[in-house]
Formats: sequence, structure tokens, C-alpha cells
Amino acid sequence: MDMMSIVSSMMAMQAASTQQQIATAVLKQNINSDRSVLQLLAPAQNAPAANNAPGVGGNLDITA
Repeated sequence: MDMMSIVSSMMAMQAASTQQQIATAVLKQNINSDRSVLQLLAPAQNAPAANNAPGVGGNLDITA
């Protein structure tokens, strides 16, 4: 192997490493963002609205 091919392969490896680090950082941000959204939605699905009386907004039996 000549010297230029060694240098170019090392530069390509460095570029790939940088791209991998950026992709990992972006993926981590997306996961954290999704986690924040899910934390906001989870309590709203389990609790009735604040101004409703107890039982309002619960399950409705329509089998009759």
C-alpha cells in the first residue's frame, strides 16, 4: 500500500467515526424527546379532567 491510500483510509475511518457520534447524539435527543412527551400524556390518560365530578368520563356500558 502506498502512503496516500493509508492516509485516505484513515481519514475515511475518522469521518465514519464522527458521523456515528453525531447519529448517536441525535438518536439520544429523539429518545429523550419521546420520553418527555410520553410522561406528559400518561397522567392525562389515567385521570379524569380536573373540573369533572367523580365518574364523569369513565367507561360507558353500551351492551344493553
